[in-house]
Amino acid sequence: MKFSLSWLKQHLETDASLEQITAALNTIGLEVEGVEDRGAALAPFRIAHVVEAVQHPNADRLRACTVDVGDGTLRSVVCGAPNARTGMKAVLGLPGAYVPGTGITLKVGEIRGVKSEGMMCSSRELGLGDDHEGIIDLPEDAPVGQPYATWAGLDDPVVEIAITPNRGDALAIRGIARDLAAAGLGTLKPFAPEKVEGVYPAPLRWAVEDREACPWVLGRAVRGVKNGPSPKWLQDRLVSIGLRPINALVDITNFFTYDLGRPLHVFDARKVKGNTLFLRRARAGESYLALNGKEIAVTPEDLVIADSEAVESLAGIMGGEHSGSDENTSEVFIECALFDPVRIALSGRRHDLRSDARARFERGIDPALLPAALDAATAMVIALCGGEPSTVTEGGAEPAWQRQAGLRFERIAGLGGAEIAPDAAVGILERLGFGVVARDAEAVTVSVPSWRNDIAGAGALAQAPELPAGKARAAAEGCAAVEPECDLLEEVLRIHGLDRIPPVSLPVASPVPLPALTAKQGRAVLARRVLAARGMLDCVSFGFLDGKVAARFGETPAALRLDNPISADLDQMRPTPVASLLLAAARNAARGWPDVALAELGAAYRDITPEGQLAVAAGIRIGNTPRHWAAPARAVDAMDAKGDTLAVLAALGVPMAALSVTIDAPDACPMGFYHPGRSGVVRQGPKTVLATFGEIHPRLREELGLPGAAVGFEVFLDAIPEPKRRKKGAPDLPAFQPLKRDFAFLVDASVPAENLLRAARGAERSLITEVALFDRYAGDKLPEGKVSLAIEVTLQPRERSLTDAEIEAVGEKVVAAVAKATGATLRG
Repeated sequence: MKFSLSWLKQHLETDASLEQITAALNTIGLEVEGVEDRGAALAPFRIAHVVEAVQHPNADRLRACTVDVGDGTLRSVVCGAPNARTGMKAVLGLPGAYVPGTGITLKVGEIRGVKSEGMMCSSRELGLGDDHEGIIDLPEDAPVGQPYATWAGLDDPVVEIAITPNRGDALAIRGIARDLAAAGLGTLKPFAPEKVEGVYPAPLRWAVEDREACPWVLGRAVRGVKNGPSPKWLQDRLVSIGLRPINALVDITNFFTYDLGRPLHVFDARKVKGNTLFLRRARAGESYLALNGKEIAVTPEDLVIADSEAVESLAGIMGGEHSGSDENTSEVFIECALFDPVRIALSGRRHDLRSDARARFERGIDPALLPAALDAATAMVIALCGGEPSTVTEGGAEPAWQRQAGLRFERIAGLGGAEIAPDAAVGILERLGFGVVARDAEAVTVSVPSWRNDIAGAGALAQAPELPAGKARAAAEGCAAVEPECDLLEEVLRIHGLDRIPPVSLPVASPVPLPALTAKQGRAVLARRVLAARGMLDCVSFGFLDGKVAARFGETPAALRLDNPISADLDQMRPTPVASLLLAAARNAARGWPDVALAELGAAYRDITPEGQLAVAAGIRIGNTPRHWAAPARAVDAMDAKGDTLAVLAALGVPMAALSVTIDAPDACPMGFYHPGRSGVVRQGPKTVLATFGEIHPRLREELGLPGAAVGFEVFLDAIPEPKRRKKGAPDLPAFQPLKRDFAFLVDASVPAENLLRAARGAERSLITEVALFDRYAGDKLPEGKVSLAIEVTLQPRERSLTDAEIEAVGEKVVAAVAKATGATLRG
């Protein structure tokens, strides 16, 4: 929203400077986006009289001029303009002046041997236009020595402010003046146009067919008008805010759009077919040529103004060229209407039409201003174009906009954070146009002015009649129950000055800030990093699959089937992320890249409950392991998947000694896509399943087109227990050297190595700190059905060094414990 300082002062009686006004606008919530002050840039340029202009003695195209700027001193100026002549009035820049059109700063110089003490400027050099044919030639009555900007009316700064969507009243210069007056920067001038009496019946009448879209419309004709260019003062006002003058009738409507925030439209009454203007919904196939030169195909959702034959205007947004005024217009019909903001906004977006009228109607305009605005516009039309007015024709009726709102004084400090006396708060509301209905020591009830449709809006109108006399309707807590109270509080605070509200820091809940991630989020991030460090590519895939493919990986209940899938082959929520990764691997294999390692942290869906959506860290390895100098490439196997699984669990803080691995993967969960003899389940205790891993079933691998070996794993992140928060103690740093002893046991091949390790670990818990398997041998030198498992046992003495006898005693306990638990015997 732009306005000039002089235009603002047509509504505001004030002596405030531009700096004071812009500062006040910022503090009351009308943020200043820029100020254009051409007068300040042109201040060094003065009106000068060319006393004499003669041919330059050393240049054919230059003139040596003697110039008077009214200070009693004649100056020598060399000028190259063809129109420089004796006796003319021109605009002179003295040494030190900055020329905005050229970017140079003037200084005293010498041109071809003749001294030059200034520069007479063209319009382009002053940044006022494109004319560069000659210097500015001023009228003979131009006062010598006066600043050119002052004489030409260019010392009128233009201010641009940002308008929030709720402040439709601030899209009027009068509305801005009202806010400034309420803030103490002057007095708002009265606006009371004289009523214009009609001298003949209106030639057109209104027929409102959609009262919801247009509740009220007024119109008046003026005959005998002579349309032409608008007067200079009106053109200057429009040009200053970036509008292009068109003709007097159109310029008048643009003037009131900005002056009062009241859009108007003028029809050439003789171009309207019939004697009725219809406000109706557009019909299928209708269109009209808009004032922007484009053909607009209106829809049945749009409100239009039409005559008996065709659409003449898209109501509240843009008129049509057919009935627009031109130099031949002799009778004009002025439309002044009230439209539904939502419908205006939707139509404007639908057709991508932007106009000053739309910007105001979609925010809501003053519903009570229509008669006064129509009288003011009619008076200006008669004053500038002549003619005589008709009577006013009306459609619909003024809507019931009257409403009340209440404010409890204690909320100003309690919620607003500012200490404002009740009398001061009520005074602010009164200066903004609110009328006091009732007041006591605790609260005030006010009537809301018609131009503030953002106060006590639709959600609060039902509450307003219930406000008891003398105080606002109380709310138990906050402003949620009494919506208008927040609106009034905002008005009091912003006019008081938002910069005067003392800043208050939020209370610090803890000297130590809370972690940025929850434990669950932290586990997911850490798991992703571990898998990436193990050479797996992180994937992000859809959470849904083809229903037939999903059925190969688990149950597919109908409740998890999509009603509106993005594709016909993506209609079922996936049972496991492994399915998505295997499909991705199959696509890679089909394109000549069979060896991949992929991982994803995603969801597995079992049912529609929150508990049925599992957070899973899943991964697959396909084909061969990467080539390495230390070991040749080989086909991946279940142990690779097991290694990935245990690496993730270890990184997440799971106590590895408490884990067990069983071979019931197909039975432990509803997925049957693992090889039944080459897969396993990682458990913590007998019931808690933390992960599954293993080779992918050969039949499934063949169906997916995977050429080589394929293994996968799933770590169920939600099943991992939260680590117990313990205070950090002193580090365990024993003073004695640890001892390592190796044992090789002959054991049945069907016995899991895990059982043997667990038995050895529990043989002497006070000394044994670690047991690790380092060799497994099965061959023709061993009895059939037997394997050799070699383990390393670490002993850590704490009080003293162990004697040989004590070490032998621990070894005997290890052998005995393993033999008891697994039936193994010590190899010789």
